[in-house]
Amino acid sequence: MTVPERRAVPALLQVDSILAHLHGRNALAEVCRYLSEEFAHYPWVGVYRLEGATLVLDAYHGPEATEHTRIPVDRGICGQAARENRTVIVEDVNASPEYLACFLSTRSEIVVPIRDGTAVVGEIDIDGNQIKAFDESDRRFLERVATKLVPSVKLAGSELPRA
Repeated sequence: MTVPERRAVPALLQVDSILAHLHGRNALAEVCRYLSEEFAHYPWVGVYRLEGATLVLDAYHGPEATEHTRIPVDRGICGQAARENRTVIVEDVNASPEYLACFLSTRSEIVVPIRDGTAVVGEIDIDGNQIKAFDESDRRFLERVATKLVPSVKLAGSELPRA
C-alpha cells in the first residue's frame, strides 16, 4: 500500500483543518478517525503520549479497543520507536519478537515518533491487516502528520484524565 503525494497533500490539509478547530485529545481522536477512514490500509490508528517511561494511549480509532493503553518504553514496537527515536515499520508482526499482540487481524505495524524538537513526546501507531501494508511513502506521510500533532499531544498531557 502506498500514500502517493497526490493523496498526501490533501490529507495533510485536512489534518491542518482538524487541528485548527480541535485541540488536545479531541483533536487527536479526530485525526485518528480521519486517517483510519481515509486510508483503507490504516484500520486501527492510535496516538500515544510519552509520560515518563510509559506510553499512554490518548486517542484511537478502529474496530475495537486495545488492551495496551499503557506501554512501558522497554516493551513492544511502540517502545522500540520511542527508545530509538525513529519510525519502525514491521512487515510481518508474527516474525517480530518485539510485537505486543493486540488483534488477531493485525499482520503489520508502523510506529512514528511525534517529536518536539528532537525529544519524543508521543507516537502514531497504526496496525495493518496485511503483511507489508506499509512502505516508505507511509513513513514520509505519517512523519509529516506527526510534526503537526505536537501541540495537541502536549496539551493532552495537561488535560484532566478521562472519567
